[in-house]
Amino acid sequence: MDSRRSRPMPTEREILAFHERCEAFYPADAVTASISQQRQWYDALCAEFDAPSPEGLTRRDALVARRIPIRHYRPAEVATAVRVLYIHGGGFVVGSLESHDAICAELAHGVRAELISVDYRLAPEHVWPAAFDDCSAVLESLLADGRPLVAVGDSAGGNLVAGIVLKAKARGLSGIIGQALVYPGLGGDLVSGSYAEMAEAPGLSTTDVAYYREVLKAPADDVFAYPLKAAELSGLPPTYITGAHFDPLRDDARGYAVRLAQAGVDVTYREEPQMIHAWLRARHMSPGARAGFDHLVRGVARLVGAL
Repeated sequence: MDSRRSRPMPTEREILAFHERCEAFYPADAVTASISQQRQWYDALCAEFDAPSPEGLTRRDALVARRIPIRHYRPAEVATAVRVLYIHGGGFVVGSLESHDAICAELAHGVRAELISVDYRLAPEHVWPAAFDDCSAVLESLLADGRPLVAVGDSAGGNLVAGIVLKAKARGLSGIIGQALVYPGLGGDLVSGSYAEMAEAPGLSTTDVAYYREVLKAPADDVFAYPLKAAELSGLPPTYITGAHFDPLRDDARGYAVRLAQAGVDVTYREEPQMIHAWLRARHMSPGARAGFDHLVRGVARLVGAL
C-alpha cells in the first residue's frame, strides 16, 4: 500500500496546491544533493512565492561587528519607535536575507515598524553555536542604543529567537519587550505527540527535524538550543506563538505556550487548523495562511505598541 495515502493531510485545497508547488522544486533524490544545491533549490522555491514590495518601503543592507549581514526595512508609515528583529527559518541549513525578504517587507509594512533581518551563519559549515552567537550579537547591537525591540522568528528562526531571549534574560539585558515564534522547533522529544502523529506531514517530517538537529550539533542539555528544557521561564516578555496543526513541531509551540502561561508570562497562542509547516510562504494563495499572517501582523503590532 502507498504509505502516502495514510499521511495526515489538510483539506484546504489551496494549501495542498501550495505544497505541490513546493514539492516540484525538489527531485526525488534531493536529500543526496550537496548543501550548495539544496540552498539554490530553497532560494528558488522562496522566490516563487515572492510578492511586490509594499509601496514606499525602503531597504538598507549593513554589517554588524563587520561580519554579520543584516537588512533594515523601513515602511512608508512608522507608528512606533520599537523595532522588530526578524530571524529566518530554514533548518539552520538553508535560508538567507533573500529567502525571507518579501515576508520581512510585508511584516514591517503591516506592523508599521522598522524591521531588521539577520543573515546568520549556516550549518554544516558552522555548527552550534555559530547561528546563535550571530543572532545574539545582532540583538545586543540593537539594544545598545536604548531603543526597545520585539524579536520574531519562524521555524529554526523561532528556535533562535526563543534561545537568545532566554539568554538575554539570564544576562539581565533590558529592552526586549516581546517575542513572536512562528511554528518554532524548541526541542521536543521526536517520538511522542505531534512528532508521532505528524511524522509524515506534508512540508516537514519528523525525520527532517532529526536531520536538522544532527547537522546543527547542539548539545542535548543546552537550554538555549532547546528552550523547552529551560527550568525557569518566568520574567520573559509578552509572547505571541503560532503553530500549524499539520506539523511535527506543533506540540513544541503548544507546549512552550503552556509553560510560559504557567510561569506567569503574557502569552497568546494561535494554531492554524489547516496549515502545514512553512505556511508563511503561502499567505498569497491560501486563505488559511492569509488569516494566519494577518493574525501574526496584529500580534506583533500589539507587542510593539502600534495597535
